[in-house]
Amino acid sequence: MRIVVDCRLYSVQAGIGRYIRNLIFNLQKIDKKNTYFILLLKKDYDLLVNQRNFVRVVADFQWYGITEQLKLPKLLHKLNPDLVHFPHFNLPILYRGKFVVTIHDLTHKYFAMKRATTHGRLIYFLKQIGYKVVFKKAATESGTIITPSHYIKNLIAKEYSIPEEKMVVTYEAVDHKFISISENIKKGEIENVMKKFSVSLPYLFYVGNAHPHKNVEGLIKAFFKLKEKYQNLKLVLSGPDHYFWQRLKKEYQLSEIVYTGYVTDEEMVALYKNASSFVMPSFEEGFGIPLLEAMASFAPVVSSNAGALPEVGGDAALYFDPRNTNDMADKISQVLDSEKLKEELIDKGQKRVKFFSWEKLAKQTLEVYRKETIL
Repeated sequence: MRIVVDCRLYSVQAGIGRYIRNLIFNLQKIDKKNTYFILLLKKDYDLLVNQRNFVRVVADFQWYGITEQLKLPKLLHKLNPDLVHFPHFNLPILYRGKFVVTIHDLTHKYFAMKRATTHGRLIYFLKQIGYKVVFKKAATESGTIITPSHYIKNLIAKEYSIPEEKMVVTYEAVDHKFISISENIKKGEIENVMKKFSVSLPYLFYVGNAHPHKNVEGLIKAFFKLKEKYQNLKLVLSGPDHYFWQRLKKEYQLSEIVYTGYVTDEEMVALYKNASSFVMPSFEEGFGIPLLEAMASFAPVVSSNAGALPEVGGDAALYFDPRNTNDMADKISQVLDSEKLKEELIDKGQKRVKFFSWEKLAKQTLEVYRKETIL
């Protein structure tokens, strides 16, 4: 097979980037037979090492743009693939070849938002229309839709009347590198991270972005309630800086809240390990890798019961209603007050995280490729 995988989001630090990097890494391990053409932005070209059957191709077209729509189909035609895998829904609507798509969530549909940018309302409105057109093509014209959870699979089936047999669920996982760091990090290295960010115990931890559907503001409000009982408690918030983080920092600039900005995997592991609890407050999630990262780092997990989070966390997390600040504060308080509950969650988390594997995801994805090319 000649398979093209669109990896222009390869170096993005969000979940989509981790998905692409782990998919390609594990496909390289398990498939020495088929030929892969890996589309990369010029800046990412050297990040992927050439392998005999994995060929790097420069596709320097920014996602969600006109160039992507006009030039990407021409490049795909030139490569003449048997199949194209778009690991995100941003595919060119003019492409007529056979393709599969990974749809990670439907956040763009349920949580459309206007950023504070130089774009006016008209441009924003046109972009939203563009997203809907592209997403509909991805959902209705792909050979197979790959989803990270049964929750997203069922949501797509309901919203777009897609037959369930057209969709395949491939669970994501924790990076092997991340697990290795968690297993080998030294006490002194953890202490250095605490000093770097001026973090003192005890604290709650969150890592991710601060888009509205992540409900970070809800977590901050629950933290204020907890402070009435736990006066020394801190809240540590991590994630690459952008408009939404800046807005939160401006509104909630307090000594008890530590904004670390972007953190490396080593720093993230240290912050997970020392946390009294990792909290995932989202209104919506298609999967939720941070739950598993926290479990792999021996952190007790308290999570929203929304989206795919209960599907991922299983019995290894304590769940709350993300729209009920009192419920969130109460569930976090239960963990803070009980060493027994904390140890139970950590123990269950260690078992739960082993259920998920990137290699298994790659094998399932390869089966999708095979099925599509023999049809």
